[in-house]
Amino acid sequence: MTSNLVLINSKVSHLSPVPLSTDWERVLADWLNTKRSPHTRRVYQKDIENFLADLGTELGKFLSLDRHGAYALVSRYKGELVTKGLKSATINRRLAAIKSLVAFSYNCGHSDFMLESVKGEKLSAYRDTSGVDPETFKRVLGGIDRGTLKGIRDYALLLLLWSNALRRSEVSKASIADFDPVAKTLRIFGKGRGNNSEIVSLGTGTVTAIEAWLEARGEHDPDKALFVSVNPGYKDGRLCTQAIYNIVSDRCKDAGITKVMSPHRIRHSSITAALEATGGDVRRVQKLSRHSSLNTLLIYDDNRKNHQGEVTDLLDSLV
Repeated sequence: MTSNLVLINSKVSHLSPVPLSTDWERVLADWLNTKRSPHTRRVYQKDIENFLADLGTELGKFLSLDRHGAYALVSRYKGELVTKGLKSATINRRLAAIKSLVAFSYNCGHSDFMLESVKGEKLSAYRDTSGVDPETFKRVLGGIDRGTLKGIRDYALLLLLWSNALRRSEVSKASIADFDPVAKTLRIFGKGRGNNSEIVSLGTGTVTAIEAWLEARGEHDPDKALFVSVNPGYKDGRLCTQAIYNIVSDRCKDAGITKVMSPHRIRHSSITAALEATGGDVRRVQKLSRHSSLNTLLIYDDNRKNHQGEVTDLLDSLV
């Protein structure tokens, strides 16, 4: 199977149906086009390619199996991933890609099986919500030279991540038109919300920092990205999620933080700091984090309080 599939701008399937001798690359492309996120399309395509390459088979042969053969093949593949020591989250993502493709093929009449009985690895959600405290993050911000264009940008970027507990994808997608300095708001496109946007309020310091970045950059076209590269050759290109990750990682290392830091670790830090500042008011902090379930905030709060450590100290003192 080739990796240079045409995934975009394909004709609507009912105008150009898959022939009886199935064009399996077309089936794969049509399935990938049902995924709204370009990142998801890229990752899922790679996952399917790895699956077929690792087992030495082709897409058509796989989807033409009966349900018993398909279950055996995918279960064996899962076992090989476990043996290789891949993380549970990675294994589950690869299985999710395979199961999604199979479900699509089944509903289109290209295969005769589903894979509901193939189970993923059990995960402990939000086991580690640790990050850094506000004083440590102040040190990160204080170490940025705001006399340079890169420094002005990085300061605004990190302050936005901290003050609003945003995900890096939400920052990457933001354009200048989404920023309203008068209303002190930013329109974001959150995780799992497709084209549906939401408005978040910004702190005064964050608004000032973003305005300083736009002024230093000299760009006010509303269609341009809010945060862009300042490197020669990539200047004015929208910052991708990996670039945002690298900025966070590098700035935290420069501040002497030995813990591996990422945009999501800053998000953890912000949520934990918000719970500390509000005395554990999970309902208020839920508005900041935008978690759909209040139970997720309770996990953060429990980790913050370290009830397990308190009980361990109590038992330790009894003997």
